[in-house]
Amino acid sequence: MSYAQEKYWTRSGTLTFEASMPAFEEVKANNENVTAILNSTDGSFASLALVKGFRFKNALMEEHFNESYIESSRFPKAIFRGNILNFDAQNLKKSYTLSGTLELHGKTNPVLVEINIHKNENNLNFSGMFTVNATDYGIEIPKIVRNKVRDKVNIKFEFLLIKKSD
Repeated sequence: MSYAQEKYWTRSGTLTFEASMPAFEEVKANNENVTAILNSTDGSFASLALVKGFRFKNALMEEHFNESYIESSRFPKAIFRGNILNFDAQNLKKSYTLSGTLELHGKTNPVLVEINIHKNENNLNFSGMFTVNATDYGIEIPKIVRNKVRDKVNIKFEFLLIKKSD
């Protein structure tokens, strides 16, 4: 039996967030350069995204996101750290609960998210979705657009984690 730590990682994971309101312009962005690492020995997981890496369909919306909402020059990173509850590296074709914290815009809050893990040769497909409130992270939505942007933000992530060779 091997006790060496097995780590899986990527630098090209995808994060998508959406805060759209029906009947208004879509408020959605993607970041396809997210770093993530999973230690399959103990189920610990971490992810880092540079917030300036989020891309919108509308350049003006992207500018407002970086300057007015997320203040990416002051708060350049979004970091998740956590552990997969009841993790079993021998049974990777199932759903798990990921418990951790999300650090964003200078605030840190607990997050509990249902994830799916599927092993594919030496890689792991790791995905899930959760919702956060912008106000929980000190992100204010100006009155002028409050009826066009939701406080509840849906966050979806997909990582193809590759087995790291030491």
